[in-house]
Amino acid sequence: MNDHDQPPPDDTIAAPPPHDLGAEQSVLGGMLLSPDAAVDAESVLGDGHAFYRPAHETIYHAILAVHGKPGVRADPITVTDRLRRTGDLERVGGATYLHTLVHNTPTAGNAGFYAEIVAKLATLRDLIEITTRALQRACEADADPGDILDELSTATSKLIADSAGSETEEDLSVAGNWEPFVDELAAGRDPDALDSPWVDLNAAVQFKPKELTVVGAATGGGKSLLGMNLAAHIALRRGLPVLVASMEMSRKELLARLTAAEAGVELNHLVHRKLTDRDWHSIAKVTDRMVKADNFILDDSPALTVPKIRARVRWMAANGTPPAMVVVDYMQLITPEHTPRSDASRAQEVAKISRGLKLLAAEAGIPVVALAQFNRGHVGRTPLVTDFKDSSQIEQDASVIILLHRELAADGTDTGPRAGEVDLIVGKNRNGQQGVTITLQFQGRYGRLRSHQKTEWTPTGSIEGAA
Repeated sequence: MNDHDQPPPDDTIAAPPPHDLGAEQSVLGGMLLSPDAAVDAESVLGDGHAFYRPAHETIYHAILAVHGKPGVRADPITVTDRLRRTGDLERVGGATYLHTLVHNTPTAGNAGFYAEIVAKLATLRDLIEITTRALQRACEADADPGDILDELSTATSKLIADSAGSETEEDLSVAGNWEPFVDELAAGRDPDALDSPWVDLNAAVQFKPKELTVVGAATGGGKSLLGMNLAAHIALRRGLPVLVASMEMSRKELLARLTAAEAGVELNHLVHRKLTDRDWHSIAKVTDRMVKADNFILDDSPALTVPKIRARVRWMAANGTPPAMVVVDYMQLITPEHTPRSDASRAQEVAKISRGLKLLAAEAGIPVVALAQFNRGHVGRTPLVTDFKDSSQIEQDASVIILLHRELAADGTDTGPRAGEVDLIVGKNRNGQQGVTITLQFQGRYGRLRSHQKTEWTPTGSIEGAA
């Protein structure tokens, strides 16, 4: 037996997780001494989960409950009464312990500083828990490195965001936000909202941060064209980073559709690699634009999950190019996350995916545009927001829903009086017009949708004819 095989000494005791009971006691003592200290502590500790000792968290909440009553000051007597009425007094050490907290507090003026110590140590404990859990998962026989890394990245990113949030104070008052709001009104536009390449649609819909937009269509209905055209507009015209996460098409297929739309080359020529001299001439005109599109990311990774899309967003942010928009093609093809429950229905899986994309939009502070498939019940009629395949949760999670509808012939061909057209029906819109229908030109052979209004791109990238 070598040294590595020797068991640890019997007196080996695991070190307790990082904590400072003195700092916790001083936070509570300061809060009992001064209303200002209570405000300072709450601004740092929030919900109070940072306390290591559960009794301290209970006392913290009792102090805040008393502090929130008009005309009542939180002190050992009033807080004792509160704890007695909730049945927690003896569990936290009785009235004597509250007086001890006050007696042992050096000064109430440092309550905010003590609270920062408590918060910092709580972050270290969370970090230990996250890495320990990852280590345990890595030791499992069927461990998947990709899943473990996704979970680890998600947990640490949330920890970083929560930690940063506790160190910054955001002005939430009307007074502090009024002037910037009026400036936006005077400018006539929301500086955080993104437009589309279709002037007709822009009059009704904007793509705003933290919002999930769902674009629904039947197979071949044009949702992938809309998603790629929109992404290209933001990336190539607006010069902003964009992520397209595609389970529907490979990267080469996406590039073919992008090239067809940008260069005006027939998609069929690109797919079959049968290019004419005229095609090559058109491609040459857009080559400079394409080779500079470093921040236009096309992710066709197999078995994409919501955590993997989130990880790609963080990867872009870590490289200094956080995406201004994420386009997902399409929602029902996202691989469900691994869960202990094997009996989860398909509707529950899609509902979780929908919720995950909504949370991604909120966490990243960007618009997420998710394409989604209709069920077969809509055939032969105008689609409804209830027509999404597999889950009604999609309708609930989306801030904006755009339904694509093409009136095809009985044999499925694009013929008849409305050949070459597609209707964009705004089925839901929390921040604008709802129920309106915008008709676009459906130019499938060029991989693009076009507005009926003239929208030519100028050399500077602005839109002629845009509102």
